[in-house]
Amino acid sequence: MESRKLKIMMSTEGTFPFHRGGVSTWCNMLVSQLSEFDFIIYSIVSNPFLSLKYEINSNTALKMVPLWGTEEPEEFTDKPFSAFYKAKSETGEKVIKEKFIPLLNDLVDEIISIEKNLEKFGTTLLELYRYFQCHDYKSSFKSSKTWEFYKTRLNALAANRDLEITTPDVYSLVQSLAWLFRFLQILNITIPDADVSHSSAAAFCGVPCVIAKLENGTPYLLTEHGVYLREQYLSMSLRQYGSFLNTFLIRFIQSVSTLSYKYADQVSPVCGYNTRWETRLGVDPQKIKVIYNGVDERKFAPPESRQRNKYPTVVTMARIDPIKDIVTLIKAASIVKTRIPDVRFIVYGAVSSPAYMEECKTLRDQLVLKENFIFAGHTDDVPKALAGGDIVALTSISEGFPYSLIEAMMAGKAIIATDVGGVREALGDSGVIVNPRSPEEVARSIIYLIHNPAAREELEKKARERALEYFTLDRGVSMYRESYINLARSSAEKIQT
Repeated sequence: MESRKLKIMMSTEGTFPFHRGGVSTWCNMLVSQLSEFDFIIYSIVSNPFLSLKYEINSNTALKMVPLWGTEEPEEFTDKPFSAFYKAKSETGEKVIKEKFIPLLNDLVDEIISIEKNLEKFGTTLLELYRYFQCHDYKSSFKSSKTWEFYKTRLNALAANRDLEITTPDVYSLVQSLAWLFRFLQILNITIPDADVSHSSAAAFCGVPCVIAKLENGTPYLLTEHGVYLREQYLSMSLRQYGSFLNTFLIRFIQSVSTLSYKYADQVSPVCGYNTRWETRLGVDPQKIKVIYNGVDERKFAPPESRQRNKYPTVVTMARIDPIKDIVTLIKAASIVKTRIPDVRFIVYGAVSSPAYMEECKTLRDQLVLKENFIFAGHTDDVPKALAGGDIVALTSISEGFPYSLIEAMMAGKAIIATDVGGVREALGDSGVIVNPRSPEEVARSIIYLIHNPAAREELEKKARERALEYFTLDRGVSMYRESYINLARSSAEKIQT
């Protein structure tokens, strides 16, 4: 009898296959290289009007799960109309009062709580998932009974000073309930059958994997590129919410993130740096297995002969986003220009924050850098873009284990990067490490390397050698192949016994 392929549910959030970036590159690498597996991409997205940025391979099926942009949550479920109609007809006020509201009560209590009971939270999400298999999602959330309960319960919780949360105004009540309605639409989607589920972050994309484990016993592999909860704390200052909404949102995210830590069978951060956060946030160290990102050493091989650039050129591979701190790079460019007037900085990357892009352009123009600092947009030819630089610079304020960094290393580039996340772990002594938000340090390092070709060439050689030792594509793919097989095997053995 011919054995069937193992099926992997790959759960993503705001990345593959509808957006580009490091996480999407990693996802695409896995599904492309591991053709011996079948993949179901469970892609959580902001809206249903996105276009594919990656080709879907023959071993891959796609399930889009939009959280916004739909009139009815059932639009992107697999339920036939008859089931949709039946669910609506069976979701009356009595059912909502007796079945939905008690579950919503447990959910809200757990979100607001400071001390998390993850077993209770997981069970509550599972029971809500089961409820929505038979009852209408929108009717349950939009019921007047739901609203009256929600107002009363939130105000009661806020009155408990031990919970350290302010009393919500009407806007905060409406907004927080709207968040629950939007983010929890993943509970309204039937979980695909799979042998292993694999989440690309300890985020909302981890919830389907937890449900799959609790409902079907599906083993769960969690990969963390950055530390999602830490990144959310860092971005809180950028959100202009009031006290209640800030507290509600971060506690909601904390519940969701740590839920994945509890239920994942294997946690595979892309660098050792992340393990410090993961163990602090409750991950059993025995479940952790670091798997470094890998890149194709053939694709990124340095050219045998390099043409000298007309101008000294610094290349950055990064999306235009506050977390990449392009502002610091622009300020560094201004300093470098005073010593090297013809220097060129070229940033390759899509715009993920239009407002931040405008801020960057305004600063660039104020510093009279229009000819020196170029926003080149996204490129599909990363090796060529890297080859065009004398130096590669990365000025992020937060990173996991950035693909752009190991790609630059594999391409044999002299690298200057900020000391965040797994950057130091990746570079070792093969690049220059600077403090984040320090344009002076960045500029000083760039000036030194441009003026000292021998030092630059030594770093280029070291970077390529280190990448070949630790960060090859074959090494990373092999470790994920082994993880999938071992998790599926252990699950099958448990069932047999």
